Amino acid sequence: MADDAVFPESRSTVYTTLAAGPQFRHEIEVKRSRFITVLHRTADEGSARSVVAGLRREFHDARHHCSAFVLGPDRDVQRSNDDGEPSGTAGLPMLDALLKRETAPGLTDLSDVTAVVVRYFGGILLGAGGLVRAYSESVSAALDRAPLVHRRRLRICAVPVPHTAAGRLENELRAAGYVMAETSYEAQTTVLRLALPDDPAGLARAAERLAALSAGTAELLPEESEWIDVPFG
Repeated sequence: MADDAVFPESRSTVYTTLAAGPQFRHEIEVKRSRFITVLHRTADEGSARSVVAGLRREFHDARHHCSAFVLGPDRDVQRSNDDGEPSGTAGLPMLDALLKRETAPGLTDLSDVTAVVVRYFGGILLGAGGLVRAYSESVSAALDRAPLVHRRRLRICAVPVPHTAAGRLENELRAAGYVMAETSYEAQTTVLRLALPDDPAGLARAAERLAALSAGTAELLPEESEWIDVPFG
């Protein structure tokens, strides 16, 4: 899974996704039909389709394997599949449940998630409205219980400083609340690295703070961007 992929063209700097780890599963029963929802974190369309194919093999005796996925920091890729259910009664309600999931009051930013609902028919017809509710509620109930994290784009910035000043400056940066990335050591300097919000205003504020802490002797040098998981809270 290409969770470390960089999207420099993305308009977003943060979104919500499933915590890294195994698939999350949850089951509900509606009029004797079993609806088994599987949520999987997926970084691209190929991975999402592989998840669906794998669950078809695992639940080969089920009647339906309906799916929906939303991908990318900007949620540009959105797909759904009814897999034999009446058109619009399964895949679209599932996709709607993903897209409308509030991860904070008024915020709908869930992405990089594939949802598959495996249905074992229980012998009682649900009707179009009943199917829409069942597939939507199945995904929503799974999301209620699934572990979520923020996925944040941070800009790694190098700060070359003399060896004798590195320890003091690093301590002051940490005390100021900055996230420190990997430090490297060169012949004449120690290169501290900060992980900063990847936006012009955030970088400008960090540069000003660094200048104040170093009496204008240290410079902030932006390097690559990275997406990292940040726990809720």
